Amino acid sequence: MKLNNLKPACGSTHSRRRIGRGPGSGLGGTSTRGHKGAKARSGYKKKIGFEGGQMPLQRRVPKFGFKNVNHVEFQPVNLTALQKLADTLNLATIGINELVAAGLVSPNKPVKVLGNGELTAKVEVIANAFSKSAETAITNAGGTATKL
Repeated sequence: MKLNNLKPACGSTHSRRRIGRGPGSGLGGTSTRGHKGAKARSGYKKKIGFEGGQMPLQRRVPKFGFKNVNHVEFQPVNLTALQKLADTLNLATIGINELVAAGLVSPNKPVKVLGNGELTAKVEVIANAFSKSAETAITNAGGTATKL
């Protein structure tokens, strides 16, 4: 078998319809576009969300709520994850680089340490934000919580 001998399986391909090639083809005349209207014209492009002049859905549905443009979305890290990281890697300081290396957070978003779980290891934790319970738990364990 050679590359020049390869061809698709029998019946698996179809020849494409050649529209607008005269009446003998069966696809001449209006060329499958019907009679008149915008879709029959050349250069027709339907705008996204256009419903034929009817009020489009995104304009019919009432808007509500508020999106704060200054909202910062933090990546949460719990104390249990910090304790596990301190135990397995035997770390004295846990920063964002260590959390990224462990696969707990991505480097693109800020990190917030939350107070879920227990922390017994004496570690220095460096993050963008801390919850009050997390900060007290870290200081009670003998560590320090440093904000970036």
